[in-house]
Amino acid sequence: MKNTKGKILAEGADLLSVGGFAQVTVGVLAQRAGMSKSGLFAHFGSKEEVQLDLMDEVVRMSSACFVDPAMRLAPGLARLRALVYGWFGWTGKAGLSGGCPIAAGLFELDDVAESDPVRQRLLSLEERWRELLVTTTGEAVATGELMRNLDVDQFVWELCGIYLNHHVSERFLHDPAAVTRAHTAFEALVERSQVEVNALTKKKRNKPKR
Repeated sequence: MKNTKGKILAEGADLLSVGGFAQVTVGVLAQRAGMSKSGLFAHFGSKEEVQLDLMDEVVRMSSACFVDPAMRLAPGLARLRALVYGWFGWTGKAGLSGGCPIAAGLFELDDVAESDPVRQRLLSLEERWRELLVTTTGEAVATGELMRNLDVDQFVWELCGIYLNHHVSERFLHDPAAVTRAHTAFEALVERSQVEVNALTKKKRNKPKR
């Protein structure tokens, strides 16, 4: 049963990345997995449960694809860069056919009632992700690689904007330069956040020797 459920989740994650939550129905997923609706219900009690489990599967896939490898690096700018570079276009690296279900879901479910369990789970995942970005950016401040008075929340806000623009440019506009532009924008954000660090480094280099 475990292997069967794993197959269903794999098919469902791919379906979610292509069609969004609206396309993940019991009937479509059962057909995609090559089983009956009753067979699918043996693993999931409802469409809502399917969608909740699929979000957990997406998190598992993203963690294995780029989050865990980045977290194995020492705290600092190298870890932050690995996390961000891995984040851009991660679904293709993970073998999914479409874009990021979480990013797409932020727009698909923005007008759904706030009490909706699927929307609540999506909100929780997005908040946890931004907390991780805040923590990882803060580590780069602590190591002295980003300026000590950096507004970390603003940094992460701008970083998320870069990611969403990359997602739209790559998935909707099919811009072949989407990844390059995203990397350029991120490095410009990092450079602006090192002004004080660079100034201190330059001052030390120019300090006359006694």
